Amino acid sequence: MLRRDLDSPIGGVVALADDDGLRALLFPGGPTAAAADEVPVGTAPVLDALAEQLAEYFAGERREFDLPLAPRGTPFQLRAWEALRTIPYGQTRSYGEQAAMLGGPDAGWTLARAVGLANNRNPISIVVPCHRVVGADGSLVGYGGGLEAKRFLLDLESDAQPLF
Repeated sequence: MLRRDLDSPIGGVVALADDDGLRALLFPGGPTAAAADEVPVGTAPVLDALAEQLAEYFAGERREFDLPLAPRGTPFQLRAWEALRTIPYGQTRSYGEQAAMLGGPDAGWTLARAVGLANNRNPISIVVPCHRVVGADGSLVGYGGGLEAKRFLLDLESDAQPLF
């Protein structure tokens, strides 16, 4: 496992990768980011690609990431994180809507709460866009990088010009 510290318009982020792919993109100060301090700094093709694609994303030139991802989680968490990747750039979904994607149209409050907990443990911020999930009333709720970073990412995506 190797680490790279990256700068971004929303502050520094910590990337972790191994031979399987990108394991994490973390905001400093979080509980898992502290453990990343023990990982040696290094370079790997996936970390190089991440740095390039993040720069393109923040410049408004990229809407989807094309990276090998290797998050670790429970089967439910992995399904929830995969559902996040289907939320289109510039759009949002509520936790209930994400739950419905996983459990059908009658998914209830309990499943929406489980989705929220899974999203809270998303190890690959920005690339796996948990920032696109909002409260049922459209309010900004919970984000590992803070609500200011979430607002920045949503504004970046909503202000983007067409890429064609």
